[in-house]
Amino acid sequence: MSKPTPLAGIMDVKPYVGGVHHLDGFEKPVILSANETPLGPSPDAVKAYQQAAGELHRYPDGGSDELRAALAERFGCDAERIVCGTGSDELITMLIRAYAGPGDEVIHSAHGFLMYAIAARGAGATPVAAPEANFTVDVGAMLAAVTERTKMVLIANPNNPTGSYISADELQRLQEGLPGHVVLVIDAAYAEYVSRNDYTAGAGMVEEFDNVVMTRTFSKIFGLAAVRLGWAYCPPHIADVLNRARNPFNVTTAAQAAGLAALGDIGHIDRGREHNDIWLPWLTGELNRLGLTVHPSVGNFVMARFSDADAATAAYDALLAGGFITRLIGGYGLPECLRITVGLEEELRPLVACLERHLADAS
Repeated sequence: MSKPTPLAGIMDVKPYVGGVHHLDGFEKPVILSANETPLGPSPDAVKAYQQAAGELHRYPDGGSDELRAALAERFGCDAERIVCGTGSDELITMLIRAYAGPGDEVIHSAHGFLMYAIAARGAGATPVAAPEANFTVDVGAMLAAVTERTKMVLIANPNNPTGSYISADELQRLQEGLPGHVVLVIDAAYAEYVSRNDYTAGAGMVEEFDNVVMTRTFSKIFGLAAVRLGWAYCPPHIADVLNRARNPFNVTTAAQAAGLAALGDIGHIDRGREHNDIWLPWLTGELNRLGLTVHPSVGNFVMARFSDADAATAAYDALLAGGFITRLIGGYGLPECLRITVGLEEELRPLVACLERHLADAS
């Protein structure tokens, strides 16, 4: 008997598996697997979300107009160039489906976010992984991978899971080396954590060039991962394409309300950044003290490298036994590494102690 057949590329997709949030035997495990802020959402955002419950019978504002206006004011952007979505991954998926299909290629860095390749295959396009240099985007390698079939280049800056970033000058060099018809997507999900003078999230490049898009998220420092909210800053012609491609009510009323409130709570965001500025270097130093290699990170997580994949898996299992959920990242081509989110002090100190005991027993 015949049966429906999906389009080419769909069955090549390995479904994305998010970080674990539950652990048998522990009512409240320490969750350090998904790069969520340990401070939680702004109380103002929680209140706004709860208040939206009384309007569940009403359709959302289809254009997220109030939220886009607030984003424009906060980040110095043009509201007409902003498109909101259910997380930045929805916007990235829409971009790929709008500009790439069968026979086309989408370039990403070798250890870039897994959703890039998944979304490319889902659109029938071919993902192309460009080599990295010391776990950092290599602009030369990305440009060398460009062919006449290339339609899009995606980079996470900072990158997940490596924590590395490239400078504004390197981003500029990447854009200048691309043909004008190739879309450069800068995924700046962790931009709020970066305080380097040579860093840019890419908004200025969007306004300067016709082929650059910046995506951002409320899932990280804003603490709204559960509501799924993100935004893209685009040239007008690409914003027009996304507004034609997206569903008419893609962002819920509650998500818009929570996002608005989160934007207004500047103190909460400052506290999240200050916490990370203290505990990111502390965690890096402690893991180095234990003999692990930790590559420099400007995000809210570290990538700890063990001697081999077996050692990384053994450490992951030992931490699970102690109630700590981290992330194995073999799916990113890094089986010898664990990604660990920067948590609270009362989470990180016991985690380091647990790992120290494990490594002592394993030696």
